[in-house]
Amino acid sequence: MSWLLAVPIAIPFATAVFAFLLRNGAAGRWVSVAGSAALLAASAVLMQAVLAEGVVAGQMGSWPAPFGITLVADLLSAVMVVITAIIALAVSVYALADIGPAEERLGYHALFQVLIAGVTGAFLTGDLFNLYVWFEVMLISSFGLLVLGGRAEQIDGGVKYVALNLVSTILFLTGIGLLYGMTGTLNMADLSIAVDGADQGLLTVVAMLFMIAFGVKAAVFPLFFWLPAAYHTPAFSVSAVFAGLLTKVGVYALIRMFTLVFDHDTGLTHTILLWVACLTMVTGVLGAAAQGDMRRILSFHIVSQIGYMVLGLALLTPLAIVGAVFYLVHHIIVKANLFLIAGVADRLTGGTALSRIGGLYASAPLLAALFLVPAFSLAGFPPLSGFWAKFLLVKAALEIEGWVIAAVALAVGLLTIYSMTKIWAQAFWEPHPEGREPRLSDLPAGQRWAMLAPIMALAALTVFIGLFPEPFVAFAERAAAQLLDPTDYVETVLGDRG
Repeated sequence: MSWLLAVPIAIPFATAVFAFLLRNGAAGRWVSVAGSAALLAASAVLMQAVLAEGVVAGQMGSWPAPFGITLVADLLSAVMVVITAIIALAVSVYALADIGPAEERLGYHALFQVLIAGVTGAFLTGDLFNLYVWFEVMLISSFGLLVLGGRAEQIDGGVKYVALNLVSTILFLTGIGLLYGMTGTLNMADLSIAVDGADQGLLTVVAMLFMIAFGVKAAVFPLFFWLPAAYHTPAFSVSAVFAGLLTKVGVYALIRMFTLVFDHDTGLTHTILLWVACLTMVTGVLGAAAQGDMRRILSFHIVSQIGYMVLGLALLTPLAIVGAVFYLVHHIIVKANLFLIAGVADRLTGGTALSRIGGLYASAPLLAALFLVPAFSLAGFPPLSGFWAKFLLVKAALEIEGWVIAAVALAVGLLTIYSMTKIWAQAFWEPHPEGREPRLSDLPAGQRWAMLAPIMALAALTVFIGLFPEPFVAFAERAAAQLLDPTDYVETVLGDRG
């Protein structure tokens, strides 16, 4: 099964090489689209194998675990790889119209595919040090994408982004060193056994280091300020893939480590995570409410929605973990789509500052309808996917009599509605302040459909999940069961040693 796990990582790397070699012509962009489509096919095959056989693991170079490089996919890993491939394909198609020849010559498509490889590798690795390696692959490629074009605001956002992420890297490496010194292993499955014999007080300290390191990656309170400072500056294709995937890798790492390795002192660590989750939700949505730019509002909402996912981990009940898994999938689709829609709005109206745009409902009703789907889903309107995601988490809070927690989650949902309504009122409902009538037909046909096709596909997926939530909730229940009882994960990776 090693090839099945390696192919989703190898495809974007190979695509990046060919896209870079062909970056001076139109062929490079189509290579990126073809590579993303191939990744989606490979991820679907991997998902089918995991559904049929359970946890799938492979040892690279035939070195047995825990000594070699391990790749492993359970249900959570597999679905994250599938969603990564979906977003990669949607954004690569959108980039046909969004990314110009200058950015292509600078290597946009190669950097994009390296980023996708880093994200995929982070989801499939079974080793902590290699998780660090994939984080660095993501950091380097994302910084390149962030500053591509060299505008002053991009450089400013990029410096903030890299500075805090380097602090996170130092903390992550420190935690890795301490954990290796305590246990003699960095294989995650092996760590889940080895930590039982470690000093529990020191283990809690190490857990805090990882919580902060991954918290920076996930943009939780109070470590999130780099995100709204950076995500509104690059091309919309870049903002969309960042919004959909990068912070979710941090959330995934938190979920993986605090269900597999750091499950010894759930009272302290999960109490901290609970406070962090609630404060992340509140500060993110308040920041969004205070903004007057479409991309800045959406950037702060990334922070707010991350709080919901961390809330599921903090509650650590079966239903709460189900909600966290469901929320991860829902939010990646919805948030990436909102940034893609913002890109079309910018192209039609000349900006994203709400005070300087408008008229989209009257002159581009299709775009207005497509905006309402992810916007309502983000706010939690039934029967869209966001409603079920919030429902699961609120119900999980109520089951343990967490009345205040449930109230915070519901109140944040109401404030989310306020922010989405502000975008709707100023960008779509009110006329353009300069009297312009932005129409989709103003765009060249090829560009128009390159931008609208992925938006419509992601909106349709959001509606489908909302109308038929049962199979997705059932899948999340199976994934949550694997996380809360990692016996199959450990035994599959370690074999007889498990």
